[in-house]
Amino acid sequence: MDRETTETKQKDWFENGLMQRLPSDMHDSFTAEQVAALKVAFGARKWGKHPIDLRGTINIWSWRYYFVFLMGRNQRSLSRRERRISLMIKTFCLFLFLAFSTLMGLLVLYLAKSAAGIDLFPGFSLGIWGWFKGTFL
Repeated sequence: MDRETTETKQKDWFENGLMQRLPSDMHDSFTAEQVAALKVAFGARKWGKHPIDLRGTINIWSWRYYFVFLMGRNQRSLSRRERRISLMIKTFCLFLFLAFSTLMGLLVLYLAKSAAGIDLFPGFSLGIWGWFKGTFL
């Protein structure tokens, strides 16, 4: 096997895992280029532990389906499309938060105005104060 050094071999977890799974007579038959190509072909990812790792199977009639739910901190870099989608989702969530906060603030101001007996438009009411007073007070 014409590989760099024994140190490199020990550090390369993909190569170690590959060699453990192969029959011993095949260990010396791979070149460095072939191992590198296998790394690319199989993705060469080391997944590690996830804080939430749910796996299971579901039987429905005569079929079996599996599910995997993994959740953890994203340690990969996002593509341009993923960054754009992430920005759109963050913007939408910020808009929802601001809209909800504004509506809640207006509701509190309206209830405080109504509790103080201030009538901005004589003879007109949204009915919120009556509902609030009947339900909570």
